[in-house]
Amino acid sequence: MAATSVKFIKGVVDAPGLPQPSLPTVAFFGRSNVGKSSVINSLFRNKDLARSSSQPGRTTEVNYYLVDGRSYLADLPGYGYARLSNVMRLKIAKLLSWYAAAEEVDLRFAVLIVDGSIGAQDSDRETFALLREYGKNIIIVANKVDKGRRNDVVGHLRAMKEAFPDCPIIRYSAKTGEGRGELFSTLWN
Repeated sequence: MAATSVKFIKGVVDAPGLPQPSLPTVAFFGRSNVGKSSVINSLFRNKDLARSSSQPGRTTEVNYYLVDGRSYLADLPGYGYARLSNVMRLKIAKLLSWYAAAEEVDLRFAVLIVDGSIGAQDSDRETFALLREYGKNIIIVANKVDKGRRNDVVGHLRAMKEAFPDCPIIRYSAKTGEGRGELFSTLWN
């Protein structure tokens, strides 16, 4: 249950930049600081695969990785970081909208990572609505379930079931590995 080869291919900002050949793609969406890079790194057991930064809003492209030569992982820029300039926030919003609607992308799964320790935010619900509007197959990953009080996390997960109906919700901890096997087998088996 591990990928034998995962490597960074390129950053993309529009359809002409998409990697060729077109392959099935799993895309990761989430707010800035939700732990997208940590989830990706823990999923592939490679702490240096997806770069994370202590400064949110650093990723401004869709970063593509080739998985076992037969599919892509796409790491999208984080949304919702208040300290970004309006121009940069608009640029990221346009990029996310383009990607969600892109017919050129064979998007098998849209993985929406939500902070399980604080619950879904308005920006998460907006991204979910965007993905749902374009008919994407959405999986919710409730990351950071190892943080916060247990009862709070349980309440947040219950609220996510209502906010994201008809979507699988996977409890995840990049730190402890909880949910890793379930997410990996869902996406790549």
